[in-house]
Amino acid sequence: MAYRTIDLFAGVGGIRLGFEAYGCKNVFSSEWDSAAQAMYEANFGEKPFGDINDIEPKDIPDHDILLAGFPCQPFSIAGKGLGFGDTRGTLFFNVEEIIKVKQPQAFLLENVKRLTTHDNGNTFKVIINHLKELGYTVYYKVFNSLDFGVPQKRERIYIVGFKENIYFKFPTPLGYYRPLIEILGKDNDIPKSYFLSETLKNKRFAALKTIPPKPSIWHENIGGNISPLPYSCALRAGGSYNYLVVNGERRLTDREMFRLQGFPDSFKINVPYSQARKIAGNSVTVPVIKAIAGEMINALENQQQATKIMQLNIFEEYENTGS
Repeated sequence: MAYRTIDLFAGVGGIRLGFEAYGCKNVFSSEWDSAAQAMYEANFGEKPFGDINDIEPKDIPDHDILLAGFPCQPFSIAGKGLGFGDTRGTLFFNVEEIIKVKQPQAFLLENVKRLTTHDNGNTFKVIINHLKELGYTVYYKVFNSLDFGVPQKRERIYIVGFKENIYFKFPTPLGYYRPLIEILGKDNDIPKSYFLSETLKNKRFAALKTIPPKPSIWHENIGGNISPLPYSCALRAGGSYNYLVVNGERRLTDREMFRLQGFPDSFKINVPYSQARKIAGNSVTVPVIKAIAGEMINALENQQQATKIMQLNIFEEYENTGS
């Protein structure tokens, strides 16, 4: 069976890619950012609908699985952490209303890890309770992209729900990541514009307190401390141009950033570098989504009752479901 999906707050379609790997057919997408829309259209042949506030839930096509990486800035450490006090935070309630009206078989929501602790956990509790009140069996888990084959430390919360009382088990992490040498281009092939000035380069090396692995991506935190790592820290939409630096010498290219999110090299990048940086920082890590998608499809096709099996795995599964 080809499950129908909708792709909300779609970015450039990273979540969609993960589900298309299992034969899912997308019937609606929504993304308000014009640059992301342009990349989405270049890769999927369709331009996403704009602001989700401008369409009534009843007018959204019927679908089996709702996908949404709803805006994370209201809950992130990099943002002001306003949560539902930020208008973007209320976009969760758009998702809730669409689920209520369209009653999909399942959904997958993605957000920053900090969502689970925002306002002492009250924000997350509200979200989970609202989803359960819609009659869905809800599971959630934090995953690090590093554990799914990509050299990027990126922790995110994934929330999965089923209309029926279906048993679901999150995928087992691979526990390893590809070496950076498979992700990074050769310096000789990188345009000179990506390389730091001698002044910035010398400043980076002067702040270094350890012998860096090579290759490595150097991360500069807010305090100015430099950490050279054999993987990348999380890409950020609002990160400075020098937030992550390859071997202390140059910035990441747009292609390298999308590789760090698990996008194939065949994925078209048709926007300026400044926009590509922002889009990559806002995107999901495709291999994590693909792994979760596979388990969701398996759960829908097998339709095993959750309660009987969960009794056998009470300590593991109750932690995931929040039940």
